Amino acid sequence: MAKEKINISEVIQDNIETFEFPKYVTQILNLANQNAQGTRPKVVGQLSELINNLPKKTHKEWKKYYLANHKKQLDEATEKVWNMLQKLKESIEEIDKETIRNWVYDLVINKTAEGLIIQEFILKYLSNKFNKKYRLATPEEESKGIDGFIGDIPVQIKSKSYKMKTNVKNEKMDIFIIFYSKTNKYLIIEYDESIFQKT
Repeated sequence: MAKEKINISEVIQDNIETFEFPKYVTQILNLANQNAQGTRPKVVGQLSELINNLPKKTHKEWKKYYLANHKKQLDEATEKVWNMLQKLKESIEEIDKETIRNWVYDLVINKTAEGLIIQEFILKYLSNKFNKKYRLATPEEESKGIDGFIGDIPVQIKSKSYKMKTNVKNEKMDIFIIFYSKTNKYLIIEYDESIFQKT
């Protein structure tokens, strides 16, 4: 496998300003932004498209273009994140040690166990349906993102809410994803049937 080192000055030919943030601040702002969706394309614009339309793709030209044409969007994104941060600050004030213990308990005792029980149920259910054997992943396989195998097909089993958190289409698809959602009465699973019909 080839490996090459290219000086960054060949890629980015002008200086980009850097910011120093206090400890934990970027994590907090990332969380606020994730909830506020402040930097989504509908707010700040489709950045890849905008930068690709520039005749010169340099940081200097990008900064000049964006601030001249889209400064309002920067202000809108800032406002969205600021408003969400105020809500988070209010929520933090309501958190005491008992709340944290209940959250840890719910995660460890309830949600994790429920997720693992559902995971094995789905593996067993689909293996029976398609007349294949199943097995849970080993710790080493788990570290590669595999939850189990149906026949020799590696699968991940994810809550449907995972689709909202991540752009699933951009993931490597050599591990197939089975989605599930749960109501008080039903477990609903979604998967590509054709994968398991192959010999």
